Amino acid sequence: MSRKAKIRTDVESTIGYQFTDKTLLERALTHISAASGGNRIASYQRLEFLGDHVLGLVVSDMLFRAFPKANEGELSRRLADLVRKDTCADIARAMDLGPAMLLGNSESQAGGRRRTTILADMCEALVGAVFVDGGYSAAAAVIEKFWHERLVKPAKPLRDAKTMLQEWAQARGLPTPTYRETGRSGPHHNPVFKVAVVLPGKPDAEGSGKSKRAAEQAAAATMLEREGVNPDKFEA
Repeated sequence: MSRKAKIRTDVESTIGYQFTDKTLLERALTHISAASGGNRIASYQRLEFLGDHVLGLVVSDMLFRAFPKANEGELSRRLADLVRKDTCADIARAMDLGPAMLLGNSESQAGGRRRTTILADMCEALVGAVFVDGGYSAAAAVIEKFWHERLVKPAKPLRDAKTMLQEWAQARGLPTPTYRETGRSGPHHNPVFKVAVVLPGKPDAEGSGKSKRAAEQAAAATMLEREGVNPDKFEA
């Protein structure tokens, strides 16, 4: 067995699902930088789109059943925490998706295997691939395996990434970071915003989210991560 095949087999073993169509697994792990000619269709992006919605549905169902007395607002807050990019990236790390990624050379050398946004996207793409290959029950089983503990015992709230970045910048004599919208995708009623954080002397960092605020938080978190700042240990 080749090293590449072994890594894919290890992913299947970790998530507890064996793909009938192995090309779906490979596509879920293929970043656009590694897709032939930058072909978005050959990368994980379509599966990520599907997986994002499958994940939302399954986790919503899990929350509905687990918290019968919770109102809509509480369920929505719990859902947002469980499906946000940072959570999906943590799940991807638990799945050990980093070594299994197919990245272009430049993206790999830039640390793409550790990048929160890529890890989160591939996690969602993997959920989408399982759904296409095995249906709802298969996808739900994978999601329940990795999300159940977080659902019943939520992680402590993350510190505000924008505030952290501003404090980090000020402690180093840098100006206050600014944010600009760089793009918007998805349907009009459910857009995904892309935002870049700008800090003179540092390369811009991008983030995406269901709202501008969420995208700004994601961009700030990306810059902090790139600068080697651990949110749990950060001190201005």
